[in-house]
Amino acid sequence: MSRAVLVDLTRCIGCRACQVACKAWNDNPGELTLCLGCYDNPPDLSADTWTMIQFNEVEFADRLQWVFVKRQCMHCEHPGCVSACPVGALRKLENGAVFYDEKRCIGCRYCMMACPFRVPKFEWDTAVPLIRKCSFCVDRLDQGLQPACVKACPTDALTLGDREELIAEAYRRFHARPGKYWGEIYGEREIGGTSWMYISPVPFSELGFPDLETWPVTDWSEIATLATPGVMVGAVALLSGTYLLTKYHRQQQSEESSTPAEKEE
Repeated sequence: MSRAVLVDLTRCIGCRACQVACKAWNDNPGELTLCLGCYDNPPDLSADTWTMIQFNEVEFADRLQWVFVKRQCMHCEHPGCVSACPVGALRKLENGAVFYDEKRCIGCRYCMMACPFRVPKFEWDTAVPLIRKCSFCVDRLDQGLQPACVKACPTDALTLGDREELIAEAYRRFHARPGKYWGEIYGEREIGGTSWMYISPVPFSELGFPDLETWPVTDWSEIATLATPGVMVGAVALLSGTYLLTKYHRQQQSEESSTPAEKEE
């Protein structure tokens, strides 16, 4: 069964309990950061910070309000990072997680370029750098436990469950409190859907969420993969034809420039 998490931003109080729990469970060290003009700490995801709370001061519907957003890997249904990885270091699991196998990684960083959410981070300061990102706590999921961040949330802003059931739950909340929510589920359809989905009191564009199409980003890589053999065959045929044609013209020019005596011999 594919697991997912529904993030209700109307319930998040910005306490960062999820952030602390993530670091504790994964043995990730703290970071020395410098915050300039913001409350985000650290200011972005990194190789040592796999989830963080983003503080947003939003003016919407004649109201100024704080909206706190939990950021982490979205664990896409059709992950671009998996499609882009040439060695199979990333793969989508049946439980919903996008799993990273560091033993296979060659450090090409294609996953970083393929991710529309800029999630995978590189260990720039190590001798043998690897990619780091949220693992969806697959070790906990395999034991029937909640991810560490979900377990730590004191306000039930994070709900783990079956993806389709969580979508139905989100719409139930919309109907029960129509004035409380924006009325859309971010991640329900974006790039084919994600395993982490959000509901919010304000438009997602106000919170920095990327405006994405509904088709999976993997469609492009699949098209490229299917087209590659034909392109390669065509390129080889074109180059071979060009070579033979050039060789023929050179032979013709050589025969035309030779003397009559040379031709008789």
